[in-house]
Amino acid sequence: MNIDVPEGKDPIEYVWGEMVPGIGPAASRLSLSVYADGTLGLREFEAARLRVAQINGCLFCMDWRTERDGRKVEEEFAGAVAEWRTTTAFDDRTRLAAEYAERYALDHHGLDDEFWTRMTAHYSQAEIVELSMCIGSWLAFGRLNRVLGLDTMCMLPRP
Repeated sequence: MNIDVPEGKDPIEYVWGEMVPGIGPAASRLSLSVYADGTLGLREFEAARLRVAQINGCLFCMDWRTERDGRKVEEEFAGAVAEWRTTTAFDDRTRLAAEYAERYALDHHGLDDEFWTRMTAHYSQAEIVELSMCIGSWLAFGRLNRVLGLDTMCMLPRP
């Protein structure tokens, strides 16, 4: 871990709650809202989330599986996300979610008209905004946890 945490303190609660009390709790609320208030389908959500986790290298995020209505994606899903270009396991929306997450994280200047034509053919504007906010949250907070060495201790609190 790259941050000194006082003995007896939970690293996540300390860093996200106590160290920067004006920012940390607000960031935590945004992170939790992505899961609690999202409307995207589970497969699209997880394809984007896992692709960001793979890019960030966040150990917790790569191991986490979002549950909705008692369902999670299949065990092989993370492998398919890594191979989003060629996998046969994805429909167009799921493949686009993984592609968007990767390009958002690694080459946002390369999101050209051809990409947006494909994206708007499968996602409403509201869904694109929601997916963009989710990806931004995962990119920022997963990377923060990885960089600070918190990703081996991360636990999402229950909303």
